[in-house]
Amino acid sequence: MALAFVFPGQGSQSVGMLADLQPVNTIIHKTFAEASEVLGYDLWQLVQNGPEDELNDTRRTQPAMLTAGIAVWRLWQARDGARPDYLAGHSLGEYTALAAAGALTFASAVKLVEQRGEFMQSAVPAGGGAMAAILGLDDAQVAAVCEQAAGNGHVAPANFNAPGQVVIAGDHAAVERAIEAARDAGAKRAVALPVSVPSHCELMRPAAEQLDAALASVDIQSPAIPVVHNADVSMHSDPAAIRTALVEQLYRPVRWVETIQILKDKGVQGVVECGPGKVLAGLGKRIDRSLPIQAIHDAASFEAVLNPAT
Repeated sequence: MALAFVFPGQGSQSVGMLADLQPVNTIIHKTFAEASEVLGYDLWQLVQNGPEDELNDTRRTQPAMLTAGIAVWRLWQARDGARPDYLAGHSLGEYTALAAAGALTFASAVKLVEQRGEFMQSAVPAGGGAMAAILGLDDAQVAAVCEQAAGNGHVAPANFNAPGQVVIAGDHAAVERAIEAARDAGAKRAVALPVSVPSHCELMRPAAEQLDAALASVDIQSPAIPVVHNADVSMHSDPAAIRTALVEQLYRPVRWVETIQILKDKGVQGVVECGPGKVLAGLGKRIDRSLPIQAIHDAASFEAVLNPAT
């Protein structure tokens, strides 16, 4: 049975995540210690004790989520869990997937996503950008709403997360107009998200240019397990193509619906979400209920997926 692992991005973090996995598994502790060495601060201390607003700072969230995903991945490997045939990650999770596949070393991935967070934070002045979730409209309707609301600013679809669930991003005022336009168009919900960075839209072009420069000095290998990329829904073995996909991901939408669909087209019959939370498991069920997707995010769920009841 073909298997895929997927890794979550920002939004799945929480103070205290993985706490019940750490005491009995030195792998979790060692993975966070490695990341702390790279970052210059105690990442496990931050993840376990907060403060929450610091953990939610994108410059902290990105290394924290990548490290958590790799910690659970390493534990899965150490416990002789099944080797997946494909990997993918949502936004930041794409870096976790590449590290799991051996395309990036863990240390370089940690440093890279910290830089990515810094580039994203500095690309748009504080309060200048926004994101919002639009529920109950199809993709074409959301695109039309954004075009109508843009005015002299910018707003566009940023995450195609599930049918009828699209996140938009852009200038703060344009996003606010798009929220109202979406409600007028019949959206079930249109709500601003508590983020400071308008990810996956044209406002991230300056960050993408900085990321491109940073990636030039990063050693990238061909992945040992194929990774589906967000921006083009393709799998790349060439390091140059991987660099391009990572740069484009910053200002192009996350095409998650198509990602799950291509995994199924490749013969995947089961998907495991690896890392804190179960956001991707929820999206997967909305995308295709016939494709089983489970989340391993704590001790109980890890054991349940590793040793399913017969």
